[in-house]
Amino acid sequence: MNFFRGVISGQAAGPQPSGAETIQKLCDRVASSTLLEDRRDAVRALKSLSKKYRMEVGTQAMDHLINILQTDRSDSEILGYALDTLYNVICNDEEEEQDENAQKQADDLSLQFTDTFIQDPEHVTLLLTLLEEFDFHVRWPGVKLLTALLKNQGPQIQGIILVSPMGVSRLMDLLADSREVIRNDGLLLLQQLTKGNAAIQKIVAFENAFERLLDIITEEGSSDGGIVVEDCLLLLLNLLKNNSSNQNFFKEGSYIQRMKPWFEVGDDNSGWSAQKVTNLHLMLQLVRVMVSPVNSPGATASCQKSMFQCGLLQQLCTILMATGVPADILTETINTVSEVIRGSQVNQDYFASVNAPSNPPRPAIVVLLMSMVNERQPFVLRCAVLYCFQCFLYKNQKGQGEIVATLLPSTIDANSISAGQLLCGGLFSADSLSNWCAAVALAHALQDNLTQKEQLLRVQLATSLGKPPVSLLQQCTNILSQGDKIVRRGSKVQTRVGLLMLLCTWISNCPIAVTHFLHNQENVPFLTAQISENLGEDERLVQGLCALLLGICIYYNDNSLENYTKEKLKQLIEKRIGKENFVEKLGFITKHELYSRAAQKPQPVFPSPEQMLFDHEFTKLVKELEGVITKAVHKSSEEEKKEEEVKKTLEQHDNIVTQYKELIREQDAQLQELKEQVASMTSQNEQLQATITQQQSQIQQHKDQYNILKLKLAKENQGQSNSQGDGSQVNGLQTEELTQLREEVEELRKQHSLLQTQLSDKDALISSLKSGAAQTAEGPAGGSDNTELLQELEALRSQVQSQSTEIGQLKMERQDLLRRAEAGSSDTLPSSDSSLDAAKMAELESRLGAQTSEMERLKAEVKNLSESRAELEKQLDSTTSTVAILQTEKEKLQTDVQESKKEQDDLLMLLADQDQKITSLKKRLKDLGETVEDEDDLDTRDQTDDDDEEDEDED
Repeated sequence: MNFFRGVISGQAAGPQPSGAETIQKLCDRVASSTLLEDRRDAVRALKSLSKKYRMEVGTQAMDHLINILQTDRSDSEILGYALDTLYNVICNDEEEEQDENAQKQADDLSLQFTDTFIQDPEHVTLLLTLLEEFDFHVRWPGVKLLTALLKNQGPQIQGIILVSPMGVSRLMDLLADSREVIRNDGLLLLQQLTKGNAAIQKIVAFENAFERLLDIITEEGSSDGGIVVEDCLLLLLNLLKNNSSNQNFFKEGSYIQRMKPWFEVGDDNSGWSAQKVTNLHLMLQLVRVMVSPVNSPGATASCQKSMFQCGLLQQLCTILMATGVPADILTETINTVSEVIRGSQVNQDYFASVNAPSNPPRPAIVVLLMSMVNERQPFVLRCAVLYCFQCFLYKNQKGQGEIVATLLPSTIDANSISAGQLLCGGLFSADSLSNWCAAVALAHALQDNLTQKEQLLRVQLATSLGKPPVSLLQQCTNILSQGDKIVRRGSKVQTRVGLLMLLCTWISNCPIAVTHFLHNQENVPFLTAQISENLGEDERLVQGLCALLLGICIYYNDNSLENYTKEKLKQLIEKRIGKENFVEKLGFITKHELYSRAAQKPQPVFPSPEQMLFDHEFTKLVKELEGVITKAVHKSSEEEKKEEEVKKTLEQHDNIVTQYKELIREQDAQLQELKEQVASMTSQNEQLQATITQQQSQIQQHKDQYNILKLKLAKENQGQSNSQGDGSQVNGLQTEELTQLREEVEELRKQHSLLQTQLSDKDALISSLKSGAAQTAEGPAGGSDNTELLQELEALRSQVQSQSTEIGQLKMERQDLLRRAEAGSSDTLPSSDSSLDAAKMAELESRLGAQTSEMERLKAEVKNLSESRAELEKQLDSTTSTVAILQTEKEKLQTDVQESKKEQDDLLMLLADQDQKITSLKKRLKDLGETVEDEDDLDTRDQTDDDDEEDEDED
């Protein structure tokens, strides 16, 4: 103990041991002491020496310290000393006080000790376990140690934590610690943990990191907060940047809406602290991460929509137009607004409606363009305004039209400054950067918009008093090719490159603009002279752009100018430049060192104004046209003719395909109409079938009731015959009933004749159907047959209704007969009356049977007619089919006719059966003693009865 106290207090007794010897003794004491207090004091001493003797402590004591972490878990104090010692050894805290060489040595030492510590992955797992300890003296140094390990060997530590059970979850618990020191250092730890590891980023995000971080930002005061807010924003950037899964989770969790309060800036914007500027800058970067052009288009569009709906875009525009905002915040806000509106029509329309709070109010676009063409504004701000203007016009033909319209004579307002006036002013100003920015901005107003390219040809400029106005296209070419003053103004490479990019964008894919350009006789000689000269290194880019412009004139030439057709221009190139030389000069564009930098991302970011030469969209145009221009220059006239023939052939094929497509559409429409007609007729047929089924059930019910009544009457008649004997007499009422029965028999005969007449009509109808089928097979005459079938169907409907009426009458007669039978049984009528009733019942039965047969026949006819109509409709649908199909339909119709004949024969058989039945009934009546055949038999019977009565009176 005295030894430890001497080391700590610095007291010397005798010769002083060296630092290495002291550390060795302390390590031996840590390894050999059995008392926890002795080990604790030894570790405390090592901690005090770890900064001064970092190399010695790290080399000799690391294994002992790790052993302490494994064995003395119960004592938090010794754990804290051990963790602090390891942190001092692995981390280099004195970075600012060392020179470069010493700093490098210290960093190498940190890497060496880190590698030693993580040789066994269990050491990192042990450290993660210690972070679960709630004791401050254990948890805090453990967090710092793990952070230092991640700084030195991030990927290796990330891999160990990723495979450790609940490793990330344990670290996420640090954000919930009530002690701010641990929570804040936990933020730094998570920053290091999430760098460049998408898997850990996803796990952290799904551990509710977004919710916790946004809560911390709100608690700390949002943009007015301190360094903790900055750490939270840095962690959010790590989680969201280049991680589409986390971005989607952030959007779906409605966290974009919680970003709006961050940008609520008051009217008094003076006195921004450095921390607030940093916080707001990171917040703007966070918004840009969600709508970055490198993200997938669908995800970007969804985030842009959410930002507009929640009012975030409106809030950003408020900052954009506010006063007193620091320049770097204003620049970043412009870049953020640019990407929020890029490619979103709704957001672009809203931005076009934003006005600056000036008197009179001016559109925000005009105010921004004024800054872009003002050479006194900061370079980064001018680049940001150009990017904003490009994003406003990206895939926005409506906005392009509005910008070009401000240049047209009919829309120019002399009392106000328009965007077109500012662009023209910048295009022809003395500042080369303004020339370049205005040219690129105007080129974006024409990007992929043939209409605006043609409209811009109408723009006229007044160059000076007393001189006629010239077109904008002519003025651009004049700057490149004419006049001493103009040449001096356009002599700078930046200005000439900007004008050439504008001209290439303008006339590409626009034959009318090419014609206007070639109409100026000086343009082609100027271009050929520029390309053919051997200029310096700086002029090579201009030569390449001139070659591109001349190549566009060849590729998009419609040969409307006789002197400058495709063939003549190629001959000119071959004579004055040489094809190989032309292609070589054209390749100077893509070989330029600044070309690849501009092609990487849409935002114009340049270290200095002199390097501002290429535009991102123009690099796409060059990539698209370089190959086709090279082919066009090398092609001969014969190859071009062949290509034109191929194009014409393809156009003819396209026309044929279009015609066939239209024909197919028409046939589809006709087919759909016919399907609808078939569906409606099918429904009608089903309704008729249902009606017939219902009537059949009614007839069956009547038959059943009739059979029951018949049995009942037979029993009653048998009883009356047994009781009264053969002495019954016929009264006047029986005679009347007999007369009535005769009349009914007569009516049945008439109905029989009527049914035979109808049968003849059906025969005629079948013959007409046969002839109609033959006509259908010979030509398109199915429409009239279809009409006749519909008329026949209506006639059958009326017949079914009449049959229903007759069934009702029969029902009423049956009920009347039932009542009379009941009255006859109560009044004990004579046997002759019963016989008459039985005869009447038999006649009614025959009548009902006839009606039933007629109903069956009508049903069969309806079915046959429906089938015939269906067949005719099929023939209508297949009018364009072959004669073989029509012959098949004809055979089907003939089969149906044969079936109809068979059914007719069946009906005739039924009628013959009915006649036989009537004859048998008459015979039965005769056997019973009744004469019902004719009137003579009845008169004879009446006379005989009168004579019998006279004899009885005499007796």
